[in-house]
Amino acid sequence: MSAGSQAGDVAVVIPARNEADRIQATVTAAAALVGVGLVVVVDDGSKDATAAVARRGGAAVMRHARNRGKGAAMETGAAAVSLVDQREHRDRPRHLLFLDADLADTAVQAGPLVDPVIAGTADMTIAVFAATVKLGGCPGPASAGPPAGGRPSH
Repeated sequence: MSAGSQAGDVAVVIPARNEADRIQATVTAAAALVGVGLVVVVDDGSKDATAAVARRGGAAVMRHARNRGKGAAMETGAAAVSLVDQREHRDRPRHLLFLDADLADTAVQAGPLVDPVIAGTADMTIAVFAATVKLGGCPGPASAGPPAGGRPSH
């Protein structure tokens, strides 16, 4: 953690829908990341036990009564973190790390995303996954070439 950082300077927000099988491992791995002081799971209208399992894993849980989409779940999670920060009278708001609910134990690999933000050398970081081959042999999104016209977008 960089000089001037507070312990627990990072909050992890995990939008989740029907992820009861993986959410506890994701929460546990996220909570183990250096600098993480809060894990919030937003259950986006799950029909399974996602919320209960996340709560048992140690996460603060918000719940949408119906599926509102990943973006809405991310907004709800960010707002929840802001409320906790206000209640705790923090000098600065926490940095937000958004993770997918299905990462399970691999969520621990998100640590390098946090470091440059805390150090102040980046405002935001984005993970890029290695290309995967889907059924039928089509490359995954990470290996998609430039858009039509041949020029990459910026």
